Amino acid sequence: MKMPIEFPEGLFDVIVADPPWRSDFGKTCSRATERHYPTMELEEICSLQIPAANGALLFMWATAPMLAKSLRVMTRWGFEYRTNMVWCKDKAGTGKWVRNQHEHILIGRRGMFPAPIAGAGSHRSIPPSVFHAPRKQHSQKPEGLQDMIERVYPLGDGHRYLELFARRTRENWAVWGNDPALIEVPA
Repeated sequence: MKMPIEFPEGLFDVIVADPPWRSDFGKTCSRATERHYPTMELEEICSLQIPAANGALLFMWATAPMLAKSLRVMTRWGFEYRTNMVWCKDKAGTGKWVRNQHEHILIGRRGMFPAPIAGAGSHRSIPPSVFHAPRKQHSQKPEGLQDMIERVYPLGDGHRYLELFARRTRENWAVWGNDPALIEVPA
């Protein structure tokens, strides 16, 4: 996969990653991921030296078939699996064994990054593990995850956000992805 060589400058403590997994459908299959964007081998993804702070939180998108590989990547990137969330889609997508209608978001921690603040009524309280949002274009993720992150871990607390393998930009987020035009770091 052709990716930018350099990550954005500095270290980030809240990271969202949507790795471009190489599927086993085959490049000629109409469902092949490679028809939509370049993919990477598992070892290529594992070997990335992501710019994570010593105390950081990782939210990694993981489709059902890539769950075990996602956990392997998380460990190789220096994060310890803590829990997960599930995105429930409004309609089923592809799948070999079942037509998947959900995606996992694995949450991993590096160092002593704090858990969300508990307590009823707080806008920063612990979020639910399931959220519903419509499925859109191939692999397009809902903005709800970043909305939740910004609410629970606000910029005002000094957090730096990074989206890895980004396919869009978002205010206050540094992004790194296949399109070099996306590479930017908020001031």
